[in-house]
Amino acid sequence: MNGKVLISGAGVAGLAVAYWLDRVGVATTLVERAPAFRRGGQAVDIRGVALDVVNVMGLLDDARALRTRLKGMSMLDADGNELERTEERTFSAGRLDSEDIEIFRDDLCELLMGAMSDRVEFIYDDSVAAIDDQGDGVAVTFATGVKRAFDLVIGADGIYSNVRKQCFADEASVVFPLGVVLALFSTPNLIDLTDWQLGHRQDGVGYVIYPSYDKRELRIGVGFAAPESAVSRGDVETQKRMVAEQCAHLKGTFPQFIDAMSTTDQFYFNELAQIRMPSWSNGRVALAGDAAHCASPFSGQGTSLALVGACVLVYELLRNWDRPAQAFAAYEHRMRPYVNLNQALVDLTREGPTPDDQMTAAKNGIDLSDVLKAVA
Repeated sequence: MNGKVLISGAGVAGLAVAYWLDRVGVATTLVERAPAFRRGGQAVDIRGVALDVVNVMGLLDDARALRTRLKGMSMLDADGNELERTEERTFSAGRLDSEDIEIFRDDLCELLMGAMSDRVEFIYDDSVAAIDDQGDGVAVTFATGVKRAFDLVIGADGIYSNVRKQCFADEASVVFPLGVVLALFSTPNLIDLTDWQLGHRQDGVGYVIYPSYDKRELRIGVGFAAPESAVSRGDVETQKRMVAEQCAHLKGTFPQFIDAMSTTDQFYFNELAQIRMPSWSNGRVALAGDAAHCASPFSGQGTSLALVGACVLVYELLRNWDRPAQAFAAYEHRMRPYVNLNQALVDLTREGPTPDDQMTAAKNGIDLSDVLKAVA
């Protein structure tokens, strides 16, 4: 299929869209603000129908080989003492007897990148500065000043999407903050943690700690109430200081993680939100993944939504390449009920895990039989 598509964002959603476009022969360019491939990040989950998508991509066995393989978790008090333990589930993966796959974000991204041909163009350390939809194509100006022409632009650039801000009106009305900050960072494995997860949730602060696939690092997530005054997204020093202040009462081994956080370059900080939009497309520009419909990490389904959405988006483009508005409308029509089910998983008043029956319904809440048959 002839055509040129620009994807903004080289996370799971952007890479998955690029994979499918490359597979059907579309010339694809990915632009990523980061200066290079980003290491670190939390473990993510491939669940339900997303497993079928990954299987058709030919990546299921590789993903299973890289799964985290945690054997359980311990809940700790503020002093680091164990309150309870379970070998049935973890915070990050859910039930451990499930066929679902927990895998680190960077490992999954590397799998997706490795599955593409060398025809896919990657542009790092740049971003989209201007988008001019000319009806029969899109003129794009990059932050570096380079100008390029594409048939379509896909914004897969996350919850605070640059493409969404440029091409969709009333940005503030589609971001629904959850009132919680999440900080994610990596440290050396200072406590030799192996195949086990540590969790804490008391007095307005929660954390989860688990080892990387090679056990050399710890991946740590800390959550707490969002401050009244927003912190600049680029002010990492203030963000780290805020995390340290919120965790100052935590004892046991935790203070050494805060010390290590001060020097790590694998640090992510954001106020969690859901994205709820009346439409995910505008002319020749469409959104994918969190940019279109973020459910938040509390859903445990962001990665599955991204993988499924990428497949559906390219399937509909394959059917209606010369009519992108119809393709985008069909993509949204098929995906939106599935998105709604998964956004509804988030309940900040719930103290325990998502009920298993609700998760099962949500993770399998879309029929892709015709899609997967067509793209196989």
